[in-house]
Amino acid sequence: MSASAELPGPVTVPPFAVISGAQVQHVLQGHEKQVMEVVEATYRLHGAGDSVNPPSYFLRFPDRASSRIIALPASIGGQVRVDGLKWISSFPGNVASGIPRASGVLILNDHDTGYPFACLESSIISATRTAASAALAADRLSRGRQRPTRVGFFGVGLIARYIHTFLAATGWSFDEIGVHDLSADSAAGFRGYLEQSGTAGRVTVHDSAERLIRSSDLVVFATVAGEPHVTDLSWFDHDPLVLHVSLRDLAPEILLASTNVVDDVEHCLKADTSPHLAEQLTGNRDFLLGTLDDVLAGRVEVPADRPVVFSPFGLGVLDLAVGKFVYDEVVRSGELHVVDDFFHELRRYG
Repeated sequence: MSASAELPGPVTVPPFAVISGAQVQHVLQGHEKQVMEVVEATYRLHGAGDSVNPPSYFLRFPDRASSRIIALPASIGGQVRVDGLKWISSFPGNVASGIPRASGVLILNDHDTGYPFACLESSIISATRTAASAALAADRLSRGRQRPTRVGFFGVGLIARYIHTFLAATGWSFDEIGVHDLSADSAAGFRGYLEQSGTAGRVTVHDSAERLIRSSDLVVFATVAGEPHVTDLSWFDHDPLVLHVSLRDLAPEILLASTNVVDDVEHCLKADTSPHLAEQLTGNRDFLLGTLDDVLAGRVEVPADRPVVFSPFGLGVLDLAVGKFVYDEVVRSGELHVVDDFFHELRRYG
């Protein structure tokens, strides 16, 4: 082969586009089953090693202790073939001002040139991939045991709403739906959302965490708790399935008495999550059954005679996969908004 034949072919700079939250929502709404398939495929790619998912980076502020901005860089292979970064903030104080806690953007980078080719509103993508992951886990982890008919939501903000939407859209129905939140206004708002969504189940607002947990076969934690606040193991005597989405609600002793599944071991066992605290308490990781991908692939079996806790740290590769799905759909619709001349200095010597 000649030297010239070995040279790479010509490459071009991709156009740069901005995709609004309205466009993101238009693509994702009503396509919950398809998005869940995207998330499952991404878990399988990640489990096979066809991804790069470094640790998340946390920007914290000495004058705003409860707030943070998180950078999640990632790269995914397969047919998706995209790199990128989610940059998402969590400012709990926003809620008191009537605006959502989280806001963010997702940057998609071209696989071949590294050039960014899209910036997408990301709070909807983040909530969607979180809800799709939770619904996928609920489905797979409940196989082999009686399917839950009573669900309880502990913490009822945007994430809880999205999780309920995904459960309802992927075949779940509940006889009873429990609601508990430290904010009475939030609990009332979520109850109103449930009633407007046309749910057939009886909706009950519980005034205590214990009553919510004891009356639910499927418990969804979606709080902003920074440290464990649920410590009584007896509340879980009925062996519920727990979607521990907010990661820091449960005392490590509860995890040690449960079957534990995570999305990624190294990511989940850090930053003082409940699984990380359990590791610190025991000095080992023997309390983990495995990852959700292990469950999907049949490498582990989930016992039916103890509580099952799914603790997902939230992987950047999921944001990339869902974001690329949105981008491709917007391109297909002909509604892509390109920023002309975004990259301007493209000649090395002018």
